[in-house]
Amino acid sequence: MAEHFKITECPRDAMQGLHNFVPTDVKAAYINLLLQVGFDTIDFGSFVSPKSIPQMRDTAEVLAGLDLSTSPSKLLAIIANYRGAEDAVIHPEIHYLGYPFSISETFQLRNTNTTVEQAFDNVKRINNLCGANNKSLLIYLSMGFGNPYGDEWNTDIVQHWAQKMTDEGIGYIALSDTVGIATPEQISSLYPTLKNQSPITEFGLHLHSTPDTWQEKIAAAYESGCTKFDVALKGYGGCPMAKDDLTGNIATENLVAFLLHQNINLGLDLDKLGEAMAYSGRVFG
Repeated sequence: MAEHFKITECPRDAMQGLHNFVPTDVKAAYINLLLQVGFDTIDFGSFVSPKSIPQMRDTAEVLAGLDLSTSPSKLLAIIANYRGAEDAVIHPEIHYLGYPFSISETFQLRNTNTTVEQAFDNVKRINNLCGANNKSLLIYLSMGFGNPYGDEWNTDIVQHWAQKMTDEGIGYIALSDTVGIATPEQISSLYPTLKNQSPITEFGLHLHSTPDTWQEKIAAAYESGCTKFDVALKGYGGCPMAKDDLTGNIATENLVAFLLHQNINLGLDLDKLGEAMAYSGRVFG
């Protein structure tokens, strides 16, 4: 049934690494189309340093241009520190704040200029701020399947940090394949283990992929019981800090086709999805 599968569409993730600035009105028009499709959540923007991610410097203006009157979708904004969280929580339209927590020390320093321990302190402070402002904090466990930096990785480390998050009462965690190196075998073994760690935390997958590996990853996730996926139309995007042009998001249309083939009613307006796909050319060229 539709309510059992939650798809987060990620135009923010898709756009953030583009070199040419996408005009605010184009961003808003694109996201307004996505809002009509019926996704569970739209990852629409981020409150981060414009020096780090200049593409997202107009997130507040984009938010002001969104029509949320008839959309069932919730809005997610990414933040990288407490200051960004303070900027985000003042907007009543935003439901989730997403914080990238890396189990790779090197990547945490690259991505948020903090150590892993400092980032965990941020998690605790931001979670308290969210609770005081009627927001939910989503933690991305980035580099969740390994990293290219030589930092130690194993499933015990992933489970350790997932447990620390659940002990803090974090309700939403996305295990993230930041550089697209997860294997189907890893997904099949790690995802069910994490999902069974806490009955109060909702675990999803934020998978990146090269164009020829998406299907095996989605199949492994589906067969492992995953019902919450992050995707982006046409597979655009990926992390600009990861420096791999070949690795992007899982394409929304591929995930939708896969799940429909399983006879799952996703409750999406496929005509509006087609309109958004057509409009995406104005965003991504």
